[in-house]
Amino acid sequence: MHISLSFIRVLFFLLCVVFSISFAVTYLEGGVNLINASVGLLGGMVAGAGLIIMDFAFKKCNLRTFNCAALGLFCGYLMAQAILFILDGAIGTEASSSLFPIRFLIYLICSYTGMIMVARSSGELHASIPYFEFKQMFLKKKDILVDFSILTDPRIIDLASSGLLDHQLIIPRFALKDLYNQAENTDETIKTKARRCLDVIKKLEGIATLDLRYVDTDFPEIKDPMNKLIRLARFLDTNIITSDINRIQQSTIEGVRIININMLSNALKPITQTGETLSIKIQRYGKEARQGVGYLEDGTMVVVNGAAEFIGETIKAQVLSVKHTSSGRMIFCNAAEEGSLLDEDDDFETTPKSYAALDS
Repeated sequence: MHISLSFIRVLFFLLCVVFSISFAVTYLEGGVNLINASVGLLGGMVAGAGLIIMDFAFKKCNLRTFNCAALGLFCGYLMAQAILFILDGAIGTEASSSLFPIRFLIYLICSYTGMIMVARSSGELHASIPYFEFKQMFLKKKDILVDFSILTDPRIIDLASSGLLDHQLIIPRFALKDLYNQAENTDETIKTKARRCLDVIKKLEGIATLDLRYVDTDFPEIKDPMNKLIRLARFLDTNIITSDINRIQQSTIEGVRIININMLSNALKPITQTGETLSIKIQRYGKEARQGVGYLEDGTMVVVNGAAEFIGETIKAQVLSVKHTSSGRMIFCNAAEEGSLLDEDDDFETTPKSYAALDS
């Protein structure tokens, strides 16, 4: 690849030199002489160097970028032609022909506008030929629609700042409109919640690398906000990020992938290894005899065998096993007293039935 690129650069550099020398000795006064040849050589070298510099300047551009630029120029040209056609009809062809600076500005502004508009909507451009379907050879990274519930969770700001959601987050305009309406509600609770969501949006907008976007598509015939959001996700072929665990079942029915920030948070919790020692405050009795229950700082439930007599105290416990449930993670331990583990051989109930009882 590098050899072919170098060959192309050298070839075009030599072509620039040859063309420049030929032009100089043909059209400059004096014809074929050393001065004209030197001028042609210098001009060709400058032109070739300019081509190579331009190549490195546009190194990150690809065929898609070139196609977007060409399409934008074409759309801008059509726009300028339409404007000049109206201008010629309004003031006359002869008068408009004399206004060269205005015509130049119209072409310049329309070309720039066309390229910018095509560049911004490049992800929405598709080529369609009857009986043929063109598919991308790479997997497209899907955008993510923001659910209302996620805006009430400040963890979305930390997640967005991490860079994982750059150029992906989309907020529907209808959700933003609902938030503004709720911010004017007479109910103080609703008003406070809506304003907190608007503050989160402002903080997301302040993240320079995030590139938060808005979409104006709406479905007025759908009244339920979540159904409207799912309909929009299917229309735009996007995922949805939420903090409401009840959305998961609904997404399975609708065929839309929903990213739940609570499940993501549970997945990123530090893994507790069997045999590890924890310091845990026992807060209540467990389901089985002599069991105590405590909680880690992240809310993980810890069931400690032999800790029923230590309610309200902080003790050492050794991890026996870690169980993952639909509502999170549970850690089962044996209590330790003065460095010796108690009742290591006791029957420690870890069936799914116990989980449900402890969760309730």
